[in-house]
Amino acid sequence: MSSKKQKYYVVWQGHHPGIYTSWEDCKVEVHNYTGASYKSFESKAEAEHAFTSGPETKKPTYKVKKTAYSSKTGIIKESLCVDAACSGNPGLMEYRGVWTADKAEIFHFGPVQDGTNNIGEFLAIIHGLALLQKQEYFKTPIYTDSKTAISWVVKKKANTKLQPTNRNKELFDMIRRGEKWLKENKWENPILKWDTKNWGEIPADFGRK
Repeated sequence: MSSKKQKYYVVWQGHHPGIYTSWEDCKVEVHNYTGASYKSFESKAEAEHAFTSGPETKKPTYKVKKTAYSSKTGIIKESLCVDAACSGNPGLMEYRGVWTADKAEIFHFGPVQDGTNNIGEFLAIIHGLALLQKQEYFKTPIYTDSKTAISWVVKKKANTKLQPTNRNKELFDMIRRGEKWLKENKWENPILKWDTKNWGEIPADFGRK
């Protein structure tokens, strides 16, 4: 008898969004969750791509006011956008989060020495998640233009090739704290890929290109 083919289950909206390798684990995350959004895929690559891209055909199932959407683009205005900037690779790195509707800056960190843009994006998402949790905005989406950072958050691990040094000790302490937060907390906030091609630069962009 042939073994059952491995499937991968993407949970965009559930008790803890992510990618799961069994239906039982997926079912736990969507059971009794209003507006759950999930789907199975045949390969890990398809699942990872689908998770970072977001649901392709389903409308957002979290409750927002109709006026929260841009009628032309479908952007969820009642959301948080994050972005990072880095002068060099590695170099001076900073990140920030802004409210999508009016571009008001919500938080800003840095610069710190010897960072990378991907690390900044990763930390910005975690900062945003922690802040939204603290303020009880449990379903407010976070936009980022970094697929890499989204994949790191999904895996709860910064898969950086950057090596720790005395100069970037503070940065690596932040990475460890961020990974610890991801492993110890659950969140419902959708983490969505900003469509730069169709929407222009993300509102949190530092404007230094």
